[in-house]
Amino acid sequence: MASLTSHIPNTITSLNLVSGVLGVIFTLRGNLQAGFVCMLAAGVFDFCDGLAARLLKAYSDIGKELDSLCDLVSFGVLPSLMLLQASKISGGEGIVPYFAIILAVCSALRLAKFNIDTRQSTDFIGMPTPSGAILAASAACFLECPAWVFPVLALLLGLLEVSEIPFFGMKIAKGHKLLDSKRIVFLAAAAAGIVVTIILKAHFSLAFLIIFGSYILINLFSLVLKR
Repeated sequence: MASLTSHIPNTITSLNLVSGVLGVIFTLRGNLQAGFVCMLAAGVFDFCDGLAARLLKAYSDIGKELDSLCDLVSFGVLPSLMLLQASKISGGEGIVPYFAIILAVCSALRLAKFNIDTRQSTDFIGMPTPSGAILAASAACFLECPAWVFPVLALLLGLLEVSEIPFFGMKIAKGHKLLDSKRIVFLAAAAAGIVVTIILKAHFSLAFLIIFGSYILINLFSLVLKR
Protein backbone atom coordinates (compact mmCIF):
# COMPACT_ATOMS: atom_id res chain seq x y z
CA MET A 1 0.00 0.00 0.00
CA ALA A 2 2.82 2.40 0.88
CA SER A 3 4.50 1.67 -2.44
CA LEU A 4 1.25 2.37 -4.31
CA THR A 5 0.79 5.63 -2.43
CA SER A 6 4.28 6.80 -3.35
CA HIS A 7 3.51 6.38 -7.06
CA ILE A 8 0.31 8.47 -7.06
CA PRO A 9 2.05 11.90 -7.28
CA ASN A 10 4.35 10.65 -10.06
CA THR A 11 1.36 9.33 -12.01
CA ILE A 12 -0.33 12.72 -11.78
CA THR A 13 2.93 14.39 -12.84
CA SER A 14 3.02 12.15 -15.91
CA LEU A 15 -0.43 13.46 -16.88
CA ASN A 16 1.14 16.93 -16.82
CA LEU A 17 3.62 15.71 -19.44
CA VAL A 18 0.91 14.06 -21.54
CA SER A 19 -1.03 17.34 -21.56
CA GLY A 20 2.09 19.27 -22.54
CA VAL A 21 2.96 16.94 -25.41
CA LEU A 22 -0.62 17.09 -26.72
CA GLY A 23 -0.42 20.87 -26.50
CA VAL A 24 2.76 20.85 -28.58
CA ILE A 25 1.08 18.67 -31.22
CA PHE A 26 -1.97 20.95 -31.45
CA THR A 27 0.23 24.05 -31.60
CA LEU A 28 2.37 22.67 -34.41
CA ARG A 29 -0.85 22.02 -36.30
CA GLY A 30 -1.81 25.68 -35.85
CA ASN A 31 -4.50 25.14 -33.20
CA LEU A 32 -3.32 27.54 -30.50
CA GLN A 33 -6.57 27.44 -28.55
CA ALA A 34 -6.38 23.66 -28.14
CA GLY A 35 -2.73 24.04 -27.16
CA PHE A 36 -3.74 26.55 -24.49
CA VAL A 37 -6.41 24.23 -23.09
CA CYS A 38 -3.79 21.47 -22.85
CA MET A 39 -1.49 23.85 -20.98
CA LEU A 40 -4.23 24.69 -18.51
CA ALA A 41 -4.82 20.97 -17.98
CA ALA A 42 -1.08 20.56 -17.36
CA GLY A 43 -1.32 23.36 -14.80
CA VAL A 44 -4.11 21.53 -12.97
CA PHE A 45 -2.07 18.31 -12.88
CA ASP A 46 1.02 20.27 -11.76
CA PHE A 47 -0.96 21.65 -8.82
CA CYS A 48 -2.51 18.30 -7.97
CA ASP A 49 0.76 16.34 -7.94
CA GLY A 50 2.24 18.69 -5.34
CA LEU A 51 -0.95 18.58 -3.31
CA ALA A 52 -1.01 14.77 -3.45
CA ALA A 53 2.64 14.57 -2.40
CA ARG A 54 1.97 16.80 0.63
CA LEU A 55 -1.20 15.00 1.68
CA LEU A 56 0.30 11.53 1.25
CA LYS A 57 3.77 12.60 2.45
CA ALA A 58 5.11 10.88 -0.65
CA TYR A 59 8.12 13.08 -1.43
CA SER A 60 10.96 11.63 -3.49
CA ASP A 61 14.01 12.87 -5.38
CA ILE A 62 12.83 11.20 -8.58
CA GLY A 63 9.43 12.87 -8.20
CA LYS A 64 11.09 16.26 -7.91
CA GLU A 65 13.18 15.72 -11.04
CA LEU A 66 10.23 14.26 -12.97
CA ASP A 67 8.14 17.28 -12.09
CA SER A 68 10.76 19.66 -13.49
CA LEU A 69 11.17 17.66 -16.70
CA CYS A 70 7.42 17.64 -17.26
CA ASP A 71 7.18 21.35 -16.49
CA LEU A 72 9.87 22.08 -19.05
CA VAL A 73 7.67 20.60 -21.77
CA SER A 74 4.34 22.04 -20.59
CA PHE A 75 5.53 25.46 -19.40
CA GLY A 76 8.76 25.93 -21.37
CA VAL A 77 8.61 24.31 -24.79
CA LEU A 78 4.84 24.65 -25.31
CA PRO A 79 4.55 28.42 -24.65
CA SER A 80 7.65 29.06 -26.78
CA LEU A 81 6.06 27.24 -29.70
CA MET A 82 2.77 29.08 -29.18
CA LEU A 83 4.53 32.45 -29.35
CA LEU A 84 6.50 31.28 -32.38
CA GLN A 85 3.31 30.21 -34.17
CA ALA A 86 1.52 33.43 -33.17
CA SER A 87 4.39 35.43 -34.64
CA LYS A 88 4.15 33.48 -37.90
CA ILE A 89 0.36 33.91 -38.03
CA SER A 90 0.91 37.67 -37.60
CA GLY A 91 3.15 37.67 -40.66
CA GLY A 92 6.52 37.02 -39.10
CA GLU A 93 9.09 35.77 -41.58
CA GLY A 94 12.63 34.49 -41.51
CA ILE A 95 14.38 34.03 -38.19
CA VAL A 96 12.34 36.56 -36.18
CA PRO A 97 9.60 34.19 -34.89
CA TYR A 98 12.23 31.67 -33.76
CA PHE A 99 13.59 34.06 -31.14
CA ALA A 100 10.56 32.96 -29.09
CA ILE A 101 12.55 29.80 -28.27
CA ILE A 102 14.49 31.88 -25.72
CA LEU A 103 11.58 31.35 -23.34
CA ALA A 104 12.18 27.58 -23.38
CA VAL A 105 15.88 28.10 -22.63
CA CYS A 106 15.14 30.46 -19.73
CA SER A 107 12.49 28.07 -18.41
CA ALA A 108 15.04 25.26 -18.32
CA LEU A 109 17.46 27.47 -16.36
CA ARG A 110 14.67 28.55 -14.03
CA LEU A 111 13.58 24.98 -13.27
CA ALA A 112 17.15 23.79 -12.72
CA LYS A 113 17.76 26.71 -10.36
CA PHE A 114 14.53 26.04 -8.46
CA ASN A 115 15.56 22.47 -7.68
CA ILE A 116 18.69 23.56 -5.82
CA ASP A 117 17.53 26.91 -4.38
CA THR A 118 16.49 26.49 -0.73
CA ARG A 119 15.08 30.04 -0.61
CA GLN A 120 11.97 29.12 -2.61
CA SER A 121 9.96 26.94 -0.24
CA THR A 122 6.89 29.21 -0.10
CA ASP A 123 7.61 32.22 -2.31
CA PHE A 124 9.76 32.46 -5.43
CA ILE A 125 12.96 34.10 -6.61
CA GLY A 126 12.24 34.81 -10.24
CA MET A 127 8.86 34.33 -11.90
CA PRO A 128 7.54 30.75 -11.70
CA THR A 129 7.42 29.03 -15.09
CA PRO A 130 3.67 28.25 -15.09
CA SER A 131 2.87 31.94 -14.65
CA GLY A 132 5.07 32.96 -17.56
CA ALA A 133 3.75 30.11 -19.69
CA ILE A 134 0.08 30.93 -19.16
CA LEU A 135 0.67 34.62 -19.84
CA ALA A 136 2.54 33.73 -23.04
CA ALA A 137 -0.17 31.33 -24.16
CA SER A 138 -3.00 33.76 -23.44
CA ALA A 139 -1.15 36.48 -25.37
CA ALA A 140 -0.66 34.11 -28.31
CA CYS A 141 -4.37 33.30 -28.35
CA PHE A 142 -5.81 36.76 -27.71
CA LEU A 143 -3.49 39.50 -28.95
CA GLU A 144 -3.49 40.74 -32.52
CA CYS A 145 -0.26 42.66 -32.91
CA PRO A 146 2.90 42.93 -35.05
CA ALA A 147 4.88 39.71 -35.42
CA TRP A 148 7.92 41.02 -33.51
CA VAL A 149 5.88 41.53 -30.31
CA PHE A 150 5.69 37.80 -29.55
CA PRO A 151 9.46 37.09 -29.59
CA VAL A 152 10.01 40.25 -27.50
CA LEU A 153 7.41 39.00 -25.02
CA ALA A 154 9.23 35.66 -24.87
CA LEU A 155 12.48 37.46 -24.06
CA LEU A 156 10.89 39.60 -21.33
CA LEU A 157 9.17 36.65 -19.69
CA GLY A 158 12.37 34.60 -19.89
CA LEU A 159 14.37 37.35 -18.19
CA LEU A 160 11.78 37.55 -15.41
CA GLU A 161 12.03 33.79 -14.87
CA VAL A 162 15.81 33.79 -14.41
CA SER A 163 15.89 37.07 -12.48
CA GLU A 164 16.41 37.55 -8.74
CA ILE A 165 13.11 39.43 -8.42
CA PRO A 166 10.93 38.04 -5.59
CA PHE A 167 7.50 36.74 -6.61
CA PHE A 168 4.90 35.76 -4.04
CA GLY A 169 3.38 32.29 -4.03
CA MET A 170 -0.07 31.14 -2.95
CA LYS A 171 0.96 28.15 -0.85
CA ILE A 172 -0.38 27.90 2.68
CA ALA A 173 2.59 27.38 5.00
CA LYS A 174 2.78 27.37 8.77
CA GLY A 175 3.91 30.71 10.13
CA HIS A 176 3.24 32.54 6.84
CA LYS A 177 0.40 35.00 6.30
CA LEU A 178 -1.52 33.98 3.18
CA LEU A 179 -3.67 37.05 2.56
CA ASP A 180 -1.33 40.02 2.76
CA SER A 181 -1.85 43.20 0.70
CA LYS A 182 -0.17 41.83 -2.45
CA ARG A 183 -2.27 38.70 -2.51
CA ILE A 184 -5.49 40.59 -1.82
CA VAL A 185 -4.77 42.95 -4.73
CA PHE A 186 -3.97 39.98 -6.94
CA LEU A 187 -7.22 38.20 -6.06
CA ALA A 188 -9.14 41.41 -6.75
CA ALA A 189 -7.40 41.78 -10.12
CA ALA A 190 -8.18 38.14 -10.94
CA ALA A 191 -11.86 38.66 -10.15
CA ALA A 192 -11.87 41.86 -12.25
CA GLY A 193 -10.28 40.00 -15.16
CA ILE A 194 -12.99 37.37 -15.11
CA VAL A 195 -15.77 39.97 -14.87
CA VAL A 196 -14.32 42.06 -17.73
CA THR A 197 -14.01 38.98 -19.94
CA ILE A 198 -17.62 38.03 -19.27
CA ILE A 199 -18.94 41.56 -19.86
CA LEU A 200 -17.01 41.92 -23.12
CA LYS A 201 -17.94 38.36 -24.13
CA ALA A 202 -14.29 37.98 -25.07
CA HIS A 203 -12.27 34.79 -25.54
CA PHE A 204 -11.44 33.17 -22.19
CA SER A 205 -7.74 33.81 -22.79
CA LEU A 206 -8.33 37.50 -21.99
CA ALA A 207 -9.09 36.60 -18.37
CA PHE A 208 -5.78 34.75 -18.04
CA LEU A 209 -3.94 37.60 -19.77
CA ILE A 210 -5.31 40.08 -17.20
CA ILE A 211 -4.78 37.73 -14.23
CA PHE A 212 -1.16 36.84 -14.91
CA GLY A 213 -0.31 40.27 -16.28
CA SER A 214 -1.53 41.66 -12.95
CA TYR A 215 0.54 39.08 -11.09
CA ILE A 216 3.73 40.32 -12.75
CA LEU A 217 2.90 44.01 -12.30
CA ILE A 218 2.03 43.59 -8.62
CA ASN A 219 5.36 41.91 -7.93
CA LEU A 220 7.30 44.52 -9.90
CA PHE A 221 5.51 47.42 -8.15
CA SER A 222 6.16 45.76 -4.80
CA LEU A 223 9.87 45.57 -5.62
CA VAL A 224 9.96 49.26 -6.59
CA LEU A 225 8.09 50.35 -3.46
CA LYS A 226 10.57 48.50 -1.24
CA ARG A 227 13.48 50.47 -2.66
